[in-house]
Amino acid sequence: MKRREFITLLGGAAAWPLAARAQQPAMPVIGFLSGRSPSDAASAVAAFRQGLGEIGYIEGKNLTIEYRWAEGRYDRLPALATDLVGRQVAVIAATGGDPTPLAAKAATTTIPIVFTIGGDPVQLGLVASFNKPGGNVTGVTFMNLEFGAKRLELLHRLVPNAALIAMLIDPNYPLPSAEMRDVQTAARSLGLQINVLNASTESQMDAAFTNMVQQRAGALLVGANILVLVQRDRLVRLAARHQGRKACRPAGHAADQVRSHHQPQDCEGARPRSSADAARPRRRGDRMKGAGL
Repeated sequence: MKRREFITLLGGAAAWPLAARAQQPAMPVIGFLSGRSPSDAASAVAAFRQGLGEIGYIEGKNLTIEYRWAEGRYDRLPALATDLVGRQVAVIAATGGDPTPLAAKAATTTIPIVFTIGGDPVQLGLVASFNKPGGNVTGVTFMNLEFGAKRLELLHRLVPNAALIAMLIDPNYPLPSAEMRDVQTAARSLGLQINVLNASTESQMDAAFTNMVQQRAGALLVGANILVLVQRDRLVRLAARHQGRKACRPAGHAADQVRSHHQPQDCEGARPRSSADAARPRRRGDRMKGAGL
């Protein structure tokens, strides 16, 4: 998460027209709405509190935070968002999956909403455009879901002999995504076959890896959804356990990718930079960055 950008947006949202919050209690209240669980989001919450502290807001001293957790049950988000609206919070921080800000937006058109998501906020209907979000919603996107084809191409470069690629997705994720379509299109152009594996629990992940080994998949691509954030360490351990495979995570990205016979440090990027690479000026797109709204 680009914590500084997110907190700056949050602070700005909290300063939106005071008339909309005329009935607020003396101590401002922030609603924190997440599709994750408290334990899964512990590091994110710590960073959230730290960022608030940097702009002078200390929880319990001059600020109250109302937390609402869907714990992976996305169908609970609408009721949780409605509950925060009834609490008359000053602003809602919506995180832990793209469905979260959608639920918050459906619950209120007046309370400011600041989101972090992995998809395209315009395509999701959260904002009117990148330049002019409009309405009461703004935030930060990492556009992870838009890079499925690029991640497959990277994986193919890392494991050029792997003809069958397993792709792990969370079947409970409620939003249809262009990611799978883009990955399948890229796979056809590269002459690869994609074996889709569904998993959202630990036992399902174990079964998925067993299936991957039985099908002799040469590598694993993990869909860019909240499952990756919550279970990434377990995914790496499972990858390392099965047939001596090594886990490869591109630097700065949560999507775990796996290949055989390489050490994790070899996977800091697509490949080691050669002298020619070092001399080439970096171009936009060389590194994926979150786009702030």
